Amino acid sequence: MANIRMPRGAIPSPRYKLAAAVPHVVIGTTPANYLNIPKKISYWGNDVHGDCVTAEEAFAKACNNPEVFISDQVAINWATRHGFLNGAVLIDVLEAMATSGFQQTGQTFDDGACFSVDWTNAALLSNAIANGPVKIGVGGDQLNDVYNANSAKNGWFATGFQPEPNEDHCVSLCGTGTIGWLAQALNVAVPAGVDGTQPGYGLFTWDSIGIIDMPSMLAITQEAWLRNPTTVIK
Repeated sequence: MANIRMPRGAIPSPRYKLAAAVPHVVIGTTPANYLNIPKKISYWGNDVHGDCVTAEEAFAKACNNPEVFISDQVAINWATRHGFLNGAVLIDVLEAMATSGFQQTGQTFDDGACFSVDWTNAALLSNAIANGPVKIGVGGDQLNDVYNANSAKNGWFATGFQPEPNEDHCVSLCGTGTIGWLAQALNVAVPAGVDGTQPGYGLFTWDSIGIIDMPSMLAITQEAWLRNPTTVIK
């Protein structure tokens, strides 16, 4: 696959909003291994537009039980109407989704309240993911390289990432556990040289779900949010 630069469009949330956000605290018990793989996912416009922050919201709805599949056009129209089609601040999208979410089949699919997540605290992050998924703002260059190298199929591996502080992409953490367990859940083999006993995360981006190891996640992540509940249906 050619090295295509995929559309992005994330804009960092203002520091004052990050500082003012209510932090996530542990809810219930955290499963040792967890991965949410919706039956149907999509680009939700992020193969053409820089609407990654909105596409992540549509993915989060697909993680609902029962699953809610938002059509690409509904997601694109929503992003267009709110001025989020080619660039959006993460917290702005979260706040808009809490009051005027996706409208489809005569229903409105909103977000619950959003809570900041300390992604450097492994126990807190895993707990949030199990109650999530967790919306994160990241530097997208190295993810783009992995996506291209693996022909955009589920089950890619993101390891050995270097620090990437330029937050320009929004993705979703939908799984947590050992790399070996996550690989088995995605029906792929752990690559040679990767320790399957180490912790990793399931990560959605660009119509695919792959596995990122903890050091690589820490190297690219700049902010993280949990919606509780993830989906409010009206």
